[in-house]
Amino acid sequence: MDKVSIAVFASGTGSNARHLIELERANALHPAHVAVLVSDQPECQAVAFARLANIPVWAKKHKEAGGKEAFERAVVSFLQEHDVRLVVLAGYMRLVGSVLLDAYEGRMINLHPSLLPAFKGLDAIGQALDAGIQQTGVTVHYVTAGLDDGPVIAQTPVAIKPTDTKETLSARIHEAEHELLSEVVRTVCLLLKENEEK
Repeated sequence: MDKVSIAVFASGTGSNARHLIELERANALHPAHVAVLVSDQPECQAVAFARLANIPVWAKKHKEAGGKEAFERAVVSFLQEHDVRLVVLAGYMRLVGSVLLDAYEGRMINLHPSLLPAFKGLDAIGQALDAGIQQTGVTVHYVTAGLDDGPVIAQTPVAIKPTDTKETLSARIHEAEHELLSEVVRTVCLLLKENEEK
C-alpha cells in the first residue's frame, strides 16, 4: 500500500508538525507521509525542525513572495512537485486564499483550538477563558473560504479547571491536538486512498 503524501502548514513552534513527523518515524502514521512543510514565517521553529528532519521546506513571507496570490501560486507548484494529496493546516496563522482552495478543495484540513463554531479566529484559548465556561476543546475541519467555517471532521473536548491559566490550559489543548490531528490525518488519508482506488 503506497503512502499518501501530505503537506503540513505551520507559522510558529510547529509542535503538531513535529508530532506527525515523529509518529511517521515510529511507523504510526500510516498511510500518511509528511512530504513537505510550508510556512509564511521562514524563521519559525517549525521550519527549523523540518529542516533538521530533512523534510523539504517552502518558507517565505507573503511580501517576499510578491503578495498572497503569488505566494499561493508558488506553494501550489511546490506541493504538486512533491505529489501532495492532502494539506494539513496546523498552527498556520493565515487565511487561505482562492488559489490554494481551488487546488486542494476537499483535500485541506485545519486544526483549531476550540469546539467550533465557538471561538473562531485568533486566541481561541484566551477567548474560552474570558468566557468563563467549563469546557473547550479541539476541532479538525475541512477548509472553506470562511474563517474556521468548514465541515467538522472530529472534535475532542477539554475541561477548563477553575485554577487554569492560559499556559496550563494551552498545555492540555496541545496534548488533545496531537492525538486528534494524527487520528484524523490517518483516517482522511485512508479515505483518499479508497476513493482513488475505486
